[in-house]
Amino acid sequence: MSSYPGSSSAARPGDTPGILRLLAYLALAIVLLALDHRGGWMKELRLHASVLVQPLWSIAGLPGRLGNALQDGLAVRDDLIEENRTLRNELLVANARLARFGTAAVDNAQLRALLGEAERSGLDVQLAPILDIDLAPSRQRLVLAVGSRQGVHAGQAVIDAGGLLGQVIQVTPVSSTVLLLTDPDHAVPVVVARNGVRLIAYGRGDRLELRDVPLNRDVQVGDQLVTSGLGGRFPAGFAVATISALRPDESQAFLIGELTPAAQLDRGRDVLLLRAGAPLRLPHGEALDEEAAPADGDAPAATDGTGAAAASPAPRDPTAPAPSGVPVADPGRRPAASAPASRPAAAPPATTPPAPATTPPAATPPAADVRPEVQP
Repeated sequence: MSSYPGSSSAARPGDTPGILRLLAYLALAIVLLALDHRGGWMKELRLHASVLVQPLWSIAGLPGRLGNALQDGLAVRDDLIEENRTLRNELLVANARLARFGTAAVDNAQLRALLGEAERSGLDVQLAPILDIDLAPSRQRLVLAVGSRQGVHAGQAVIDAGGLLGQVIQVTPVSSTVLLLTDPDHAVPVVVARNGVRLIAYGRGDRLELRDVPLNRDVQVGDQLVTSGLGGRFPAGFAVATISALRPDESQAFLIGELTPAAQLDRGRDVLLLRAGAPLRLPHGEALDEEAAPADGDAPAATDGTGAAAASPAPRDPTAPAPSGVPVADPGRRPAASAPASRPAAAPPATTPPAPATTPPAATPPAADVRPEVQP
């Protein structure tokens, strides 16, 4: 096989001018760089060239800037969404805590009112939390979270800070059921606090009412009704209701009264159970007054007796001398209780010598008749 004739390194006829132009450009660039470095001749040219090229650079960098802005916007949006979600959750938690604080404040106020009522009444009470409530129109009940293990028994009266709530009707070892005053099957004897008129308050589902009240009974709108203590079920003196309205019944012969319960039947989380045989604690001043009352009652009797004793000798003649056997009472000293009775017995009128000017009684013999009998 014959080889390729000619030299392989020989330049092509069309490549020589191109090489020369390249060398000329390189030489020109080197010269311009040297001149600009030494004298700064190309500074103005660069400034004008940069001004002319700046729009091109802006247009060329626009897609990149748009992409970066879009990416940053999406990232910021995601951060804002996450931050908004976090803030919403924190707001819900804060609202829940605030609601709990408000509920705790209300519970605290109710407990203070309950304990204050127990302290004021001086009764032995037991705090009982409410477990369940049934306020249907035909069934008014409470379920308490205390039972026979805590000493609860059927028949106990239940109160709150406002007044009487009802009574315990059923007891289990861990819970108890309370029949409210407003239950249709419940009735409580009451009296009007203003004048003591006795009435009976009946439950009506959501309120209380008076039935068959005679027209001549002294009852008025606004009168407060308290327990009378009759029947021995409820202690006397606990607020029950207030008369809110009075109207005649269908026969026009009796009145029907609408009552507003004094107790808060539809609110509260705790109640008070009255323990059996819990005596009232009287204030110290009232106890002293009651202890001093018998002594004060005895003093007028002694004074009256003394006055009677002092007045008993008044019918006698003040000028008459006292008998020798009768002691004279000292006016500066209080006589004994037996002195008024003994003094009249020891000084009968027949033994008192008459005054000279007084005519002797007819039954007494004359002195002349007596002397001859005593002579020997």
